[in-house]
Amino acid sequence: MTLTLADRLDIQDLAARYNTAIDSGDARAWAATFTSDGTFESGGHTHQGTDALAAFATGFAERMAGTRHWNNNLIIQGDGDQATLRCYLMLVRGPEVITSARYEDTLRRVDGEWRFASRRVVPDRPA
Repeated sequence: MTLTLADRLDIQDLAARYNTAIDSGDARAWAATFTSDGTFESGGHTHQGTDALAAFATGFAERMAGTRHWNNNLIIQGDGDQATLRCYLMLVRGPEVITSARYEDTLRRVDGEWRFASRRVVPDRPA
């Protein structure tokens, strides 16, 4: 069964909740956007499982005060309870772009809700 419009909207909402949670300093809410065994890979480090994910996110808002995650050009594909999401990421502070990268994600529907099974930050290559 292909993804429905509701699935696509739920996945877009998941990405927005992820961004809002980490930017506002809510480490538990950020970790809850992942499956219980979910992984986050960035900067050569991988964090797996709810506790490790929450530990990574703890203090992010203080360390990166004033930054905001922005995603665009979301490409969502999937079937049934599995999906992938590819999108661009910009980490901004005011008018300054701190980081430009892309996310490569796998998602699973768990108890009726979409979650990241894995999320990988892929840095842009210099021109």
